[in-house]
Formats: sequence, C-alpha cells, structure tokens
Amino acid sequence: MSTKQKRYFLTEDEIPRQWYNIQADMPNKPLPPIHPATKQPLKAEDLYPIFAKELCHQELNQTDSWIDIPEEVLEMYKYYRSTPLVRAYGLEKELGTPAHIYFKNESVSPVGSHKLNSALPQAYYCKKEGVTNVTTETGAGQWGAALSYAAKVFGLEAAVYQVKISYEQKPYRRSIMQTYGAQVTASPSMSTRAGKDVLTKDPTNQGSLGTAISEAVELAMTTPNCKYVLGSVLNHVALHQTIIGLEAEKQMEKAGEYPDIVIGCFGGGSNFGGVSFPFMRHNFFDGKKTRFIAAEPASCPKLTRGVFQYDFGDLSGLTPLLPMYTLGHNFMPANIHAGGLRYHGAGVIVSQLLKDKFMEAVDIKQSETFQSGLLFAKCEGIIPAPESCHAIAAAIREAKECIKTGEEKVILFNLSGHGLIDMTAYDQYLAGSLFDYEVTDEEVAKNVSELEKII
Repeated sequence: MSTKQKRYFLTEDEIPRQWYNIQADMPNKPLPPIHPATKQPLKAEDLYPIFAKELCHQELNQTDSWIDIPEEVLEMYKYYRSTPLVRAYGLEKELGTPAHIYFKNESVSPVGSHKLNSALPQAYYCKKEGVTNVTTETGAGQWGAALSYAAKVFGLEAAVYQVKISYEQKPYRRSIMQTYGAQVTASPSMSTRAGKDVLTKDPTNQGSLGTAISEAVELAMTTPNCKYVLGSVLNHVALHQTIIGLEAEKQMEKAGEYPDIVIGCFGGGSNFGGVSFPFMRHNFFDGKKTRFIAAEPASCPKLTRGVFQYDFGDLSGLTPLLPMYTLGHNFMPANIHAGGLRYHGAGVIVSQLLKDKFMEAVDIKQSETFQSGLLFAKCEGIIPAPESCHAIAAAIREAKECIKTGEEKVILFNLSGHGLIDMTAYDQYLAGSLFDYEVTDEEVAKNVSELEKII
C-alpha cells in the first residue's frame, strides 16, 4: 500500500442496515411542502400520482429516526459497499498542513458516483408497486446513469431528460445511459409542453435542471404506469444517501479519529446530506461541535445569496411548493461544467439547518475548483468530478487555515464521483479557456422578487 494513503473499509456484516432520517431529530422540523393551488400542507397521498407510495411516506416522515433498508436493496449495495474512507496523506504533505484530511470515495460505485445509493431504492420501490416505467432529469449525467442502471437491475424502462448544455458537453454520460437501455432526450425538448414553452420563448435555450424536471414530471403524469424519480433535493433522496455518513462514522472509529469539519459539494443536497446528517445528530445530542460546510458554485449560489421562501422545484410549476433557499425557479444558471450543481434551490432539510445555523455554506469560483481538483489528482491519483472539486476546494481552504493556526483538525469530505468522463472540462481548464461566472445582485433580486411571499 502506498505510504501516501490509508484506506478503511467495513466488512459485509458492518454495512448499515438502516438509513438515518434526520427529520425526526431536528430541533426545528422543516416547514411542510404545500399544494400550489390550496396552499395547504401536502399529505403523502397528494404525492402518489408522481412518486412511488413508499417514497411519499419517507418524504414526509418526521417521526422515525431510522428506516430499514430493504433486503433487495441491501444485496445490491453489497456489490460496491462499503466504499473506502481514505486518509489523504499525499494532499496533506503537499499542502504542508497539520490537518488530517480524509475523503469518502463514492467514485468506486458501478456508475462512478454516489447517485446509485438512491437510484437503487427508488427503482426498487417503484418495481414493488408494479410500476413499469420511470422518468427523471439529469444535469451532468451522474444521476441519469445511476437511474438507468438501477432501472435495468429491477426491470424498469427509463426515460431521462438531460440538460442540453450537459448533453452536448458530456456525450459519454449520455452513452452510458443508453448503454443501460435508457431513452435520453436533450432538455428543453419539443416532446413536452414544458419544453415547447421554453423553446418558443428562447429557441437557443441551453436548459436547466428546473426545466428538465418539468419535462420529466409532465411525462410521468401523462404516461400510464409511470413514476417520476429524483436524484437530489427531496428528503427521501438525502435519507438514502445517509449510507455514506453512517459508513464513514464507523470507518472514522477504525481510524481512531472524529471529524472537526465535514464538507460536501452542494447542488440540491443529496451527497452533502448523505455524508453530514449522521454526524450532525451527535451535535444535536452528544455535545459534538463539528462544523458542516456545503460548497456550492459561485455561479449558482442559492445557499449564500438566495432567499428562504416557498418556491417550485421546477421551472413550469408542476411540483409542490417547497420551503427552501432559492434563487427563484426562473433562474437560468451559467454553463459551468459542474452540471450537477446547476440548480436554483436547496433541499428543505438543508435549508432549515442552514437557517438554524447548524451548518455553513461557501460559494467557490469554477477556476478555484479545477485548480483544487488538479492538485488532488496529482496527490491522490484520482481525477475528481467537477462537482466534487468544490468539496476539495473547500477542504483545501480549511487545511490552509490550519497552517495559519497550527491546529491539527480532522477534515472529512465526500468525493462524490470521479471525473473520467469530464476530461473535456479539464482540457478546457488546462488550455486556459474555462471562465468564472458570478451572479449579479440585480439578477438575484429580479428572480426572487417574482416569488409569491408565503413565508
């Protein structure tokens, strides 16, 4: 084994058999999602036309701290879990920091990212309910690839709307989805009313996750025996992702350490919540003082510059209204390469936790993230996804602070996926043709001013 790394694994018997539902333990519960027409809190039954019934109940469950992982899902988890916890000695040495840096390596899943952790249970619950078709959206393609694979595992047909800019930037992710048998459509498209409306106003529109969600939800609601599935934002997705943090908790014990800082990149909240929520419960109950940092792109800064308000999860207003930090569902993010983070809003759990100051958020420019990703690759041998580069950049910032203070802090971040299918982005960075994008105050103010002031 390299002297620059040390890896910690769990045995098959040590893999967690339950997910952690932080909603049940939060000092302040998230506000309820509400029906856009009646403005009344949603019941699980209101979501049945869109999602599998079990997922609807998981979404609104604020009483049970632990949810059993079905045996069929657990068996599939065992194909690639536990994922390794790695001590990044090479990065520590390069930085000259007294900090101890660990990363949870989710890039070793069959599809190369953490997204499979939720795709498998969502496909399972759909299959169990007798559903034959599933539809979804994807940005960079990690979620689309995961859902396409999970659908094939459980015998479902999958249709994926991929944000057009990523569809063009990342053709191999599209190929991966098609390899697993999914139908992939660039969004906005002419196949749905939502897509047609966008293209009528702007024929050159390059798409957004909000638009792709509208198209996927519309298809699910107009196709017999079809359900919509989602890769981030919603509570049940973060629930499934807690397998990451629950494993990391046991692996940190094997390493004889406990994190002072936990970091995840942030688009809608799935991998950040997955690595953070299990540790956060010890802040609630056991007197721990761990800091939790969500790292988002400066071009899509909903946590750092958005407003806390009820907003739609999609562009066309087909979803319930969610209480979240948002830039407004009409926000069109810049065409950065971290396609999985180009989303206008934050999940309701993370939004409440940020509001209550149980976590922090930072926004990072694209150039800094790729600079950090290259340094990490040279030190640790893994080329990270552009999304993961945000977490790496935030971890490097904290490690450099430890140089100034001399503190030997323990930093844990989630490496949410590898970047081997993102080399076009690295090519552009190395050629000096990647640019930073920042949202103006005027853009933010205009978008959020259009929101109905429910809170």
